[in-house]
Amino acid sequence: MQPTQFQQDVARQIDRIEAEMRQVGFWREQPLRPEQLEFKKAFAMDTMTFAQWLQFVFVPRVREAIAANSFPSSSSVGAQAVREFDGDLEAARLVELLSEFDALFE
Repeated sequence: MQPTQFQQDVARQIDRIEAEMRQVGFWREQPLRPEQLEFKKAFAMDTMTFAQWLQFVFVPRVREAIAANSFPSSSSVGAQAVREFDGDLEAARLVELLSEFDALFE
């Protein structure tokens, strides 16, 4: 079955997000400790950094949603990125990409 245009758009955007994370050094090869995946708060703020959440939770979940063609009705990852990376010039492009991701769900 051919992916829908929306699936293709989301896939392109998540690829850009991952590439930017790698480019600025936010992507880590070392896996999380198992207890870090037992988070209770939004964006796993209680067990990991926002960048870790992007890599280990957000990106894989988006890829699963693409494969299943099952998406949430909205996204606020860009808004959270603005809060988390406020003033971090190195993350400016990543914030932009995450905000563009949110816009796909408007």
